[in-house]
Amino acid sequence: MNKIGGKVQMILYDDHLIDRSEVKIDIEDRAYQFGDGVYEVIRVYQAHPFCMDEHLARLERSAREIYLQLPYEIEKIKSLLSQLIEKNNLQDGNIYIQISRGTAPRQHGFPKESRPLIIAYAQPNQRPLQDLKQGVRAITTQDIRWLRCDIKSLNLLGAVLAKQAAVENNAKEAILIRDGKVTEGSSTNIFFIKNGQLWTHPANHLILHGITRQVTLSLAEKLEIPVKQEAILESQIPEMDECFLTSTTMEICPIVQVNDQPIGNGHPGPITRKLQLEFEKQITQLHTVVN
Repeated sequence: MNKIGGKVQMILYDDHLIDRSEVKIDIEDRAYQFGDGVYEVIRVYQAHPFCMDEHLARLERSAREIYLQLPYEIEKIKSLLSQLIEKNNLQDGNIYIQISRGTAPRQHGFPKESRPLIIAYAQPNQRPLQDLKQGVRAITTQDIRWLRCDIKSLNLLGAVLAKQAAVENNAKEAILIRDGKVTEGSSTNIFFIKNGQLWTHPANHLILHGITRQVTLSLAEKLEIPVKQEAILESQIPEMDECFLTSTTMEICPIVQVNDQPIGNGHPGPITRKLQLEFEKQITQLHTVVN
């Protein structure tokens, strides 16, 4: 799809905006051949990016962890992304940004001479209001990913296979299990609630420290909901009172069933609803502050 709102879609390529049809990726780009790069997805509400600074800080960290030098300062990248939103007249949706180590003759070791390449584009996308209201179903599957899940890298095959397992089982998400413990979802963070306390895996190398996860933890503190950052056992899932996932695109979304077994009474729980309401306020405040 090369148009947004009937207009030609503009893509950020390096440091300039061009027509999507003009974008050419070299076959020896290391993102294409090795998954050698990092990325971020930033939510846009009513033309306003949500938590852009936090996303770009994580992008910078991910790049640093794989020894990738950003081609531009973060402030310039931020400015380019703002231009991308404006030029595409993106109202509600996502901005996808990817940084490759660049193009060089194929070899596993870092090339001596290659220039990192930034690509970003806009994706119109409405909020998943029905899922947020009714909740979704999830399955469990083994976490087969590498041991640096804290880096938002382009190496996503483990996550893709897990998500496909969910799709084939008519589920929205796959909850990943490593050594008998819940880590996160294939593209989300996972939270549980038991006896009024929030449980989630600690932010170490086994999970991605999601931006919406960070927002959720801040909201829990504001609401005086006790939080324990500790992994729960897979066997404990049926005992939980509530469960929800968080992500940039899914926000705070209830999980009401896991592996054909209801969580709690099979409906979104009261604490999840409180957190959703506070998240809604964050979105509203974003519009108010910017406007």
